[in-house]
Amino acid sequence: MNNNFYAIVMVLFLTISCKNETKKIEEVSKTEFTEELNISGRYVSDDYSKRSEGYDWIAISVTEAESNQFNISVRSRADKKKPTCTFDAVANKVDDKVYQTQIDGKSILFEFTNVQISITTENKDDEGLLNFYCSGGASIAGTYQKINEPIDQDQIDKTKFNSVLNLQDVGFNVSSIEKDGENTLTIFTFGLNEREYQETFNIEGEEVINAEVEDLNSDGSPELFVFTRSVGSGSYGNVYAFSVNNKKSMSEVYFQPTAENSEINKGYMGHDEFSLVENTLGQRFPIYKEGDTNAEPTGGTRQVSYRLVEGEAMRKLEVDKITEY
Repeated sequence: MNNNFYAIVMVLFLTISCKNETKKIEEVSKTEFTEELNISGRYVSDDYSKRSEGYDWIAISVTEAESNQFNISVRSRADKKKPTCTFDAVANKVDDKVYQTQIDGKSILFEFTNVQISITTENKDDEGLLNFYCSGGASIAGTYQKINEPIDQDQIDKTKFNSVLNLQDVGFNVSSIEKDGENTLTIFTFGLNEREYQETFNIEGEEVINAEVEDLNSDGSPELFVFTRSVGSGSYGNVYAFSVNNKKSMSEVYFQPTAENSEINKGYMGHDEFSLVENTLGQRFPIYKEGDTNAEPTGGTRQVSYRLVEGEAMRKLEVDKITEY
């Protein structure tokens, strides 16, 4: 009788213990699943720890962009030789751990944990694309570890933005670099039939956040758009636009600053988003009412689309539609 009693007690004890352990595992799993990733930050390749010994290395900066987007910036050592890898992109959310960007119709994936980032292509056959942004046979593909301290500023490439774009057999190289206290934007083309374009602009107080190409007026030659924003809390957007002329040369396109455009500037206090939507340039920004703080607009959102038109002296971007919601 006693033996049976103790056996029953032991079974009950083991059953309760098992249920408690299962509950603990479920709680831990639930915590790990719901834990919000801290994606923003700085990541480095393994050789970064050996930089004092002369090893080359790659660093990645990840910063928040607009909703469900992050800016991805890949830079390498540049104090002893030309930088080996340079890459910039805006990555869009796929799920809580994965973001992606499209390059020439191919997907580059950025997979995060709280301690690392891995860069791959969605299609294994596209891996060669990740070599394009590096020299000497290197690639931006791989896994990088997160660090808490700032990147070594004595060694890092000072290029703020770099992008190579192609459309309709015309190529564009867009780069921004801070040097001697000045921030500049440099644009040059390759593939024009008569005269290549190469100009440098002083964009002090602005930073380049993205560049896109599209044939807005459907004339068989592309347009280039470089999107910038002011440095500081206002984040005022601006557009540097250029139009290729029959694949022979390239000219600037006039874009009226939003703050100066009476059609759309009522309630405008920055925080613009720009993108190309089919054959138009799209802009979106919050509307501020009197008394609103910079961080809390209450007037809704204004969406503006621009079309490319012929002007007297140059082509220009003209407001086409305005929508508020």
